[in-house]
Amino acid sequence: MLAVAGLGWLLLRVARPSAAQLSVWNGGGGAAAAAAVNVVAPGAAAAVGGINITTQQVGQGMPAEDALKPQGNPLQSSNSVITQGYGVGSHAPADVWGGIDIALDGNSDGQSDPQGTLGQPIYATHSGVVKLARDTWPAGNHIWLINDSFRTGYSHLQGFAVENGQQVQPGTLIAYVGSTGSSSGPHLHYDVWEMVDGAWVNRNPYDFGGADGAR
Repeated sequence: MLAVAGLGWLLLRVARPSAAQLSVWNGGGGAAAAAAVNVVAPGAAAAVGGINITTQQVGQGMPAEDALKPQGNPLQSSNSVITQGYGVGSHAPADVWGGIDIALDGNSDGQSDPQGTLGQPIYATHSGVVKLARDTWPAGNHIWLINDSFRTGYSHLQGFAVENGQQVQPGTLIAYVGSTGSSSGPHLHYDVWEMVDGAWVNRNPYDFGGADGAR
């Protein structure tokens, strides 16, 4: 979960998605662009603590099924940079950490901007019920956003914008980027899990590209 500020060029190339893939994930492409990327992610089963889930409301005019599925970049910024990719470094194997680290690139040099990243808003990528955890290790301040089909995790948060048990819709402001827990600098650790045959299976966040018209 550590955000690496000074990655070597080789590691950066391994950690980052392609330009087309990142564009789709940031919301810059539609279904055709997502199909062109054609990423297949590894997965691993894991358990999750119990929480009562209810039928979710539809968010932002989406059909209910679409609102349940994570879509796009939780920072909603085209200036995002992946400081540690899926299955790379401390995120390997994926069933241990199972996500990616995201920061903002303030001057388009391809590197994270710690000051510009700290306190940036984080938005729900799907509808679900909020489960908060404060001062945990290694995730620091953490949110699970859970529905019957998917859950997403948001770690190292500076603060929360929602309450425990609150139902949210896609695009709802839920938290702010921080550096709590096991973190070397301000960033968001983001992970996606899907319920498959009664078990949570870890997925690659890049597989859940932005919807048409999303930021």
